[in-house]
Amino acid sequence: MKNKSYIGLSFIILVFGIIFIPRIINRIKNGTVVQGDRIDAVSNHKNPETGLLKIGPAPKFELTDQNNAKISNETYKGKVYVVEFFFSTCPSICPIMNRNMLDIQNEFFGNPNFGIASISINPEYDTSKVLQEHAQKIGVKSSNWHLLTGDKDYIYSIANKGFNLYVGENKNISAGFEHSGLFALIDKQGTIRCRKDKFENPILYYDGLDKKGVKAITQDIKKLLNE
Repeated sequence: MKNKSYIGLSFIILVFGIIFIPRIINRIKNGTVVQGDRIDAVSNHKNPETGLLKIGPAPKFELTDQNNAKISNETYKGKVYVVEFFFSTCPSICPIMNRNMLDIQNEFFGNPNFGIASISINPEYDTSKVLQEHAQKIGVKSSNWHLLTGDKDYIYSIANKGFNLYVGENKNISAGFEHSGLFALIDKQGTIRCRKDKFENPILYYDGLDKKGVKAITQDIKKLLNE
């Protein structure tokens, strides 16, 4: 009886080795030995179709555009859209951002499923009338490109807490305001999306001052429009 027990135990060990040892070795090679199926699922936010990461929901907002119309995140529901923070009297990075955003507008002009939200961080000066003049000046033609104004504290909260894109006042510089030159990309479901950098880290936002950044976001907008 003992011999039969040893034979049975040996058989079980052999089967275990055949089935599970290769899996363990494979996980060690891939650096995922401590990850279970649930952890794998949680840590993998990349859409298999587009290859773009899902960062999280974009903040809700309601502001007034250059045509004195109420515009909210619901206005962009079902659309892929880009968000930037700027102000009309900005003498430094905003003109560059304007030109690059204009290129993006022209690339998708006439597509009803694409939009742009340019939110002023100097709303006390940038009224709807001022923004309408500014829109004409920089070449806004798309009916889905809204230059937005509203309460300053509300806008700063959307930027700094909602998108985590820094904006602020700085009396030590001539313009009086400072902000990042980054563009946020939002998908049709209202989720912030991005690609990875060469080190496989999420870029979070796209460089609105660099042609490479504009090329990257243009490519990714096309991917999201086809999702």
